[in-house]
Amino acid sequence: MNLDRPLAQDPYEKLPTVPSFALTSTDITDGAPLPVAHTQDGANTSPQLSWSGFPEETKGFVVTCFDPDAPTPSGFWHWTVVDLSADVTSLAQGEGESDLMLPGAAFHLRNDGGTHAYVGSAPPEGDRPHRYYFAVHALDTETLELGEDDSPTKCAFMTLFHTVARATLVATYQR
Repeated sequence: MNLDRPLAQDPYEKLPTVPSFALTSTDITDGAPLPVAHTQDGANTSPQLSWSGFPEETKGFVVTCFDPDAPTPSGFWHWTVVDLSADVTSLAQGEGESDLMLPGAAFHLRNDGGTHAYVGSAPPEGDRPHRYYFAVHALDTETLELGEDDSPTKCAFMTLFHTVARATLVATYQR
């Protein structure tokens, strides 16, 4: 693995600035290594997330997990949950297992591993630590009108035009 390649840019750095709000987890800590349980080396379980302090005009949420350090030109999408209603302010550990676990009308888009669920980190052995951006996007709409076969990249594009605030936690993982 080429450890000399430049570090990927923060995926939200070039986007328009929006207010932030609080994103916490009982499972992951911002800036700390991702526990093995949330990786493909462990149980491959989605972490617990809770959020608060988002704008009153919020009508819905999108939750994502993205690895900008994957050795691809476009990073790697690990998790995308769309159509979370504005009254949902947390996801329990493991709710990323399937659409059946998600509240209300929320559903998963296919991750870059090919499944409609959370897929844990699995960076190449010997590569430097990868960063995993867990983000909650507060939206000015209840739905982005996406279908389950739409890509996380399309979701990110659509989210750009409806985000009123964003919260992130960044964990790392290295094999």
